[in-house]
Amino acid sequence: MKLLAKLIFKLSGWKLVAPPPDNLTKCVMIAAPHTSNWDILYARSAFELMSLPVKFTIKKEWFRFPMNLLIGPLGGLPIDRSPKVTGAERMSMTDAMIQLFDKHEKLVVLVTPEGTRKFSPKWKTGFYYVAKGAGVPIACGFLDYKQKHAGVGLVIHPSDNMEADMKKIMEFYENIPGKYPQQFSIDKQYL
Repeated sequence: MKLLAKLIFKLSGWKLVAPPPDNLTKCVMIAAPHTSNWDILYARSAFELMSLPVKFTIKKEWFRFPMNLLIGPLGGLPIDRSPKVTGAERMSMTDAMIQLFDKHEKLVVLVTPEGTRKFSPKWKTGFYYVAKGAGVPIACGFLDYKQKHAGVGLVIHPSDNMEADMKKIMEFYENIPGKYPQQFSIDKQYL
């Protein structure tokens, strides 16, 4: 896999410029800007080169045969939000993800807070609440298509001031262009 990632980066001219801190074994990893289907190829290659075993969450229904043969090896983690007791309320996605961090000694979960590859002026903030609830940092993974640079930049531990933390995150991503820059938007309510 690492050989393939090296080949993809070499042939396409991409460079890994900011590896994560050595002690980053548990975190919520933001993947931004997310404006193209190509993002997955370069992001997965970058994480492979960084030896960072990134996972992503997906509904447990995707883990039925034969999809489980593809989703699992790609890094999928099944989320089961169904009530454990008949008649109980369904668990939130945030709580289900927090439980994943409780169950794993090492876990890096990739999220795309824009929620879409299309233009979206507002980011979803679930990633922030997951990191805060699990007591893990938020790492800012990036793909700079203009310079063809990939890496992990800002690492922030959520505080009790979400506004200030989100401002730092938005400032980090403010000048990083995606493949289609017109489709990327930072959440300006935090700037």
